[in-house]
Amino acid sequence: CVGGGGVCPWYVMTSPMTDGATRDFFEQNSYFGVDKADVVFFEQGTLPCLSMGGDVLMEAQGKVATAPDGNGGIYRALAESGCLADMKKRGVKYVHASSVDNALVLPCDPLFLGCCVESGADCGAKVCPKASAEEAVGVICKAPGGGARVVEYSEIPEDVSAEVDPSTGELVLNAGNICNHFYSIEFLEAAAKLPTPYHIAKKKIAFVNDKGETETPTANNGVKLEQFIFDCFPHSKKFVCGEVLREEEFGPVKNAPGAPTDSPDTAKALLLALGKKYALEAGGLVPPELGGVEVSPLVSYRGEGMEGWKGREVGEYVS
Repeated sequence: CVGGGGVCPWYVMTSPMTDGATRDFFEQNSYFGVDKADVVFFEQGTLPCLSMGGDVLMEAQGKVATAPDGNGGIYRALAESGCLADMKKRGVKYVHASSVDNALVLPCDPLFLGCCVESGADCGAKVCPKASAEEAVGVICKAPGGGARVVEYSEIPEDVSAEVDPSTGELVLNAGNICNHFYSIEFLEAAAKLPTPYHIAKKKIAFVNDKGETETPTANNGVKLEQFIFDCFPHSKKFVCGEVLREEEFGPVKNAPGAPTDSPDTAKALLLALGKKYALEAGGLVPPELGGVEVSPLVSYRGEGMEGWKGREVGEYVS
């Protein structure tokens, strides 16, 4: 986006399993105010599912069981779908990418993108301090040969995960990865060609039993192969890591409604609490009984532009 007259095209990765529903949802919601020509859908790849013994599983007679190739499939998918070529044709130089399950993400954050560009970075990531040593998030660390790498929480011994820096009182491994990234176009082109590894995820996978019937297991019976979006980070020539406030930029949705953490309910509560904070900082009058405030992104991106609410009573929704 250049000056006030630029366009930020929106590239949405789907899978063969979600593509139709995603396109329909955007259509039903008028592409959320974005010109339809500037919303580009592309599908990630799929890989066959395997049994615990390494055999290919059949989903039905004559049909191999497949699954999406993980969020790391984004790089090859961007290239093979023609999206990278489309970006270059449009004059796009830098890309902001985030996962779909963060309700507080700031699309195309000018502060983060500007920091990366001015630093000459080819890749970057936002992080937030871990809520606790036990929180199930990976942490970003320096890679041995340069760049960065993400160490998954399951790979870190408990005593190492709990280690505290005495000078700060914070965890030593504290840079929680929230899947919020910056890329140069050149880095994306290179990442699409990298031989990144596949990771094993044990899952319940529907399969054809001895009777020729499709059976849905109650326990993990096979593996899905996945690539991780951060596996290319060690190849960065200059990696920028920016720490953000959890309450302002990380509202994960990973669990079912009603779960005590990382659910649609907790993400909504975080969003409303942030809106209430913006309203109060602008001098708005928020009734004590009002649990939260939803601020339309058409009104404010990060709390700015709300001066007109000073001294005015604020309701549940600011538009």
